[in-house]
Amino acid sequence: MKDGYSRKINYMRISITDLCNLRCQYCMPEKGIHKKDHREMLSFEEITEIVKSAARLGIDKIRLTGGEPLVKKDIVKLIEKIASIEGIKDVALTTNGLLLKDMAKDLHQAGLKRVNISIDSLKPDRYEEITRGGKLNQVLDGIQEALHLKMAPVKLNVVVIGGVNEDEVEDFAKLTVNDNIDVRFIELMPVGEASGWAKERFISNEEVKRRIGGLIPLINDTSGPARLYQLPGAKGRIGFINPISEHFCGACNRIRLTSDGKLKPCLHSNHEIDLLKVLKEDPRHVDEVLQRAILSKPEKHYLYTTEHEIGHRNMSEIGG
Repeated sequence: MKDGYSRKINYMRISITDLCNLRCQYCMPEKGIHKKDHREMLSFEEITEIVKSAARLGIDKIRLTGGEPLVKKDIVKLIEKIASIEGIKDVALTTNGLLLKDMAKDLHQAGLKRVNISIDSLKPDRYEEITRGGKLNQVLDGIQEALHLKMAPVKLNVVVIGGVNEDEVEDFAKLTVNDNIDVRFIELMPVGEASGWAKERFISNEEVKRRIGGLIPLINDTSGPARLYQLPGAKGRIGFINPISEHFCGACNRIRLTSDGKLKPCLHSNHEIDLLKVLKEDPRHVDEVLQRAILSKPEKHYLYTTEHEIGHRNMSEIGG
């Protein structure tokens, strides 16, 4: 299905929980978030029904996010259900990687094809500080397990924060040399916990690219937002996701579903449709509401403009 600007929308990101086992500084308050009643949250059965509706409209890619999706009980069963839905070609997951090593095999056998792992430092002490308690060695073990299972390319998401981790971009880039790893540098966005200080800590991806140097441009995958490059002779790739300095809204192909059942046509808009309410009142209307949501998708975001409204959700509640 196409939206009102003739963009083909075939990708849905679904947050299956807003809870997380980390407290990353730009993502979640230090004390965590208020745990909602389970009746306010989408059940796995409801998620499955929504995905069936989405598939009928041409959605063929699903990415499960959180919070941290691997803290959700029975996630393997959910992946198995989604992967079996007619029309769904690709099921992926974004995770912080802490629990990945022990779960990767079961997830892969259930139908999970790819993983994106969020990791903002390769220094144990710094990683622990950024995440407020995370253990880097657990994440590195999870990355190795994903590589062992050939869930390739394994993608590492790195948010570059001025004064915090910009001195590590060369080290992250080197990870792509010997392994089928894609490192994706993501510009810091003024969302949730970072809304008050992101502008002061912002590092553009042009600056990151300059620091790395020697990059070879690649033909870009039009299904994703990353501008792709490669170091000479490297097995993996380096991607730059530029939501601020060079937004990719013109090629956006996705919609988002929060864990409490709100459909977001755009990540950076406060406009939400209560799909859980529709599902509970009359499931027959879900297809129609999804269609209207896709058609209401805005042309672009307005981050760092006078038209930008500060979001009322933390990134952990949206799923990124």
